[in-house]
Amino acid sequence: METQGGITVQRALELPALRGGLPEVVAGADRLSRTVRWVHAGEVPNIASLLKGGELLLTTGLGLGTRPAEQRAFVHRLADRGIAALVVELGPRFTRLPAGIVEAARAAGLPLIQLHREVPFVSVTEEVHTEIVNGHYALLQQAEEVYRQCTRALLEGGGIPQVLRVLADFTANPLFLETADGRLLYAAGTGTGPAAADPLQVWEGLRGRRSARDEGPPSGSVLVDVPGGGHGAGAVRARLVLLAVSGPLLPVHRMAAERAAGCSRSC
Repeated sequence: METQGGITVQRALELPALRGGLPEVVAGADRLSRTVRWVHAGEVPNIASLLKGGELLLTTGLGLGTRPAEQRAFVHRLADRGIAALVVELGPRFTRLPAGIVEAARAAGLPLIQLHREVPFVSVTEEVHTEIVNGHYALLQQAEEVYRQCTRALLEGGGIPQVLRVLADFTANPLFLETADGRLLYAAGTGTGPAAADPLQVWEGLRGRRSARDEGPPSGSVLVDVPGGGHGAGAVRARLVLLAVSGPLLPVHRMAAERAAGCSRSC
């Protein structure tokens, strides 16, 4: 499953290293689609301060504290930090996770997994990171294929409208090319779905929101500048705007838009 720059917690649990630990999800089973951006292992009480968010944290529980209040605070700090999931290997520290830890994870909406068998944390790290890197490479390949299609469209005389249609079909969402000051140049919709009805109507709704609230495109949109070859404010000739109308916009969609912007610049 493609995510924002990583793999899901569910996918990580399916890899051989973690699967060999006999993982049991004891909290947050409905949030296993969270993105794992990286893996970190540690045993210190203040480990939350060392994290950036999106990590799969591996621990034997030595840093969780001995008192229930300390353990709950530990879990809440991790949840506030935005980690993807907490994985605790059972053993000398815990033969089973205390109820307070499980309840704190449930209350915070944090996926909590206990491992019933010892696993080398380095193997987990290697496998998950390899999966993440392979995922990035697959995204690059997809984006390059879109770039080839855009280049072919230009060589066959399709021009910018055909380039935008290629990208709109790939993202399954409407796509717009606007001037640096927000005037619409071209619009492209997809062949099916809600965005197909009338991309111009979608644009009018966007322009209305911008005028009423003086805001940019809504959350989840992708904006990519089309360089004009100059410097400063004049360096942006136009801007590609992708809106998440019929589905979310993924990292590969941004990559493809950046390549399409290169095609548009050459026109």
